[in-house]
Amino acid sequence: MLGAMADLALAPVTRQVSGRAAPAAVPSGPERGQPLAATVAELSVLDASGRQVPFGALFRERRVIVVFVRHFLCYICKEYVEDLAKIPKSFLQEANVTLIVIGQSSYHHIEPFCKLTGYSHEIYVDPEREIYKKLGMKRGEEIAPSGKSPHIKSNVLSGSIQSLWRAVTGPLFDFQGDPAQQGGTLILGPGNNIHFIHRDRNRLDHKPINSVLQLVGVQHVDFTSRSSVIHV
Repeated sequence: MLGAMADLALAPVTRQVSGRAAPAAVPSGPERGQPLAATVAELSVLDASGRQVPFGALFRERRVIVVFVRHFLCYICKEYVEDLAKIPKSFLQEANVTLIVIGQSSYHHIEPFCKLTGYSHEIYVDPEREIYKKLGMKRGEEIAPSGKSPHIKSNVLSGSIQSLWRAVTGPLFDFQGDPAQQGGTLILGPGNNIHFIHRDRNRLDHKPINSVLQLVGVQHVDFTSRSSVIHV
């Protein structure tokens, strides 16, 4: 298993994906302007204590930015969430918006991931990836042009080594989610209203955070200042 994990962690990501990847099917799922199906809203996510929370309850009476991330060992996801952690709560409160991250690991990984990234906004997990599937989140990687992300600080080698080290030194030796699962970003609510949806085509296709904040009237954040998060 260690060998397989090393191969995965060290796979080049300077391009979005290897040219040998098979063409991906177009994801199916709701689109912007369509209401979210009640059957999706009724699915549950888990909080850090393992308590089930209906997905729809997260945005029934409020407007939310929901960021679905890849597995918690992914250094790209870690660094993206580190920047989400830099968004001041006061900025969100002024715009009457809530920020939520949803991962696809066991709920046991939530607290260590938050400590690692400094993230203090709301966070849940969908360990069976049921909501990912219903929303049409992609599994696998699609070839696409790649620009430099303002949120990724590590290079491929250092980031992959960090991911591998966290895997072998963690209390539970697993990927903390499906490595092939991609994430995405939605703006939802109040009610089952989809105002925006972006499905990541691959690990580098996350939506720039300030472009999402602009859509909900949250002032831009300076992500150039480094946080005091300790990388282990």
